[in-house]
Amino acid sequence: MSIVENLRLVQNEIPSHVKLIAVSKTKPNEAIMECYEAGQRVFGENKPQELTQKWNDLPKDIEWHMIGHLQTNKVKYIAPFVSLIHSVDSPKLLAVIDKEAAKNNRVIDCLFQMHIAQEETKFGFDYAELAEFLDSGAIDEFKNVCMVGVMGMATFTDDVEQVRGEFHDLKEIFIKIKQKYYASEPSFKEVSMGMSDDFRIAIEEGSTMVRVGSAIFGERVYL
Repeated sequence: MSIVENLRLVQNEIPSHVKLIAVSKTKPNEAIMECYEAGQRVFGENKPQELTQKWNDLPKDIEWHMIGHLQTNKVKYIAPFVSLIHSVDSPKLLAVIDKEAAKNNRVIDCLFQMHIAQEETKFGFDYAELAEFLDSGAIDEFKNVCMVGVMGMATFTDDVEQVRGEFHDLKEIFIKIKQKYYASEPSFKEVSMGMSDDFRIAIEEGSTMVRVGSAIFGERVYL
């Protein structure tokens, strides 16, 4: 199956209220352009330098999302153009994004990354940490970031019910945060969860954004 055929199959499974982010990390520009020419405009990358290079090389109407773990010293590379940062996992990172966004006269949309998996390798806030940060009011100082929702990754497991439960938990966290801190903010509406293996479950549990790579582009090539 071609990339475009894969893309069409995935698109057909995604309802209109859910945004498809085609995860193009490690993929060449030619593969991205196949999707682009088939109408896909939203792409996700893991590494700031790779993302910046692709932004330089590819059409400027592409909406680029940073979906991987982001180090504070790499924010400056993507601040001029990134559409959404999914992986805000600490107040420190948020402060740096705010600073770099201000330098570029931008307000950058961001998601709180929540730790929902039973794997220690995953990054993110737990609910208590995030509530403590939001209760402190420190986020009000940041004028160049706009929090638009939450992101999370389920445990990498064949246990469908565990994955479903973790996605359910993330949606519940979103609802609590929305009601307590962002009830008057219509822009706080996104729940980014679901990847190639589990996006169907994620959509059933309330995802508004799915991050799909291998189901479109084929398996990743590790160099």
